[in-house]
Amino acid sequence: MARRSQQSDTADVQNGRVHTSFPLATGSQLGYQQEQVDRFLEEARSAYEGAGEGSAMTSETVRRRAFAVKRGGYAPRYVDAAMDRLEEVFYERERRARVRAAGEEAWWDETRQLLSEVRGRITRPRGKRFRRRGMFATGYRRSQVDAFLDRVSEMFDRRELALEPAEVRDVVFHSQWRGYDEEQVDALLDAVVELILATR
Repeated sequence: MARRSQQSDTADVQNGRVHTSFPLATGSQLGYQQEQVDRFLEEARSAYEGAGEGSAMTSETVRRRAFAVKRGGYAPRYVDAAMDRLEEVFYERERRARVRAAGEEAWWDETRQLLSEVRGRITRPRGKRFRRRGMFATGYRRSQVDAFLDRVSEMFDRRELALEPAEVRDVVFHSQWRGYDEEQVDALLDAVVELILATR
């Protein structure tokens, strides 16, 4: 599902502000285009501070943002770590807004409903958890998706956080003919990330 295709070496998120100083990719490694990363982080800062009038930026926007790659771009793992923290900043703001609007009990009801929907999907038999692609189309390798969702199921069963959000955001599945539908799988993984963030 990898969300994104990776000069001081830190990226800090404080009160919605992202300070960037990313190392560059070296050797044959591809990195993210600096201009795209810098522009997006500036847009995120403006949106968080309310300067982006009418901005629709959300935690999901951050999670799904992809950057083009090139030689000598920003090293991916540092940018990804900053994006992960930025997503959590936006999610927490959204959570507080929902609690203010509807009350904490209503918010927890929504979270429990989401958990029920996710569990209903991942408790289906292996190989049948998602729609398969057509005869001549490729999708995510079913065995890999099922193995990862077994880990998610175990996490829920033990009622403890054994996975970090980044592990879910950045998981990569190979393709196969008649594999699982990518959009369905990605939507479920988004829900798993949201559940982890909700219970931190």
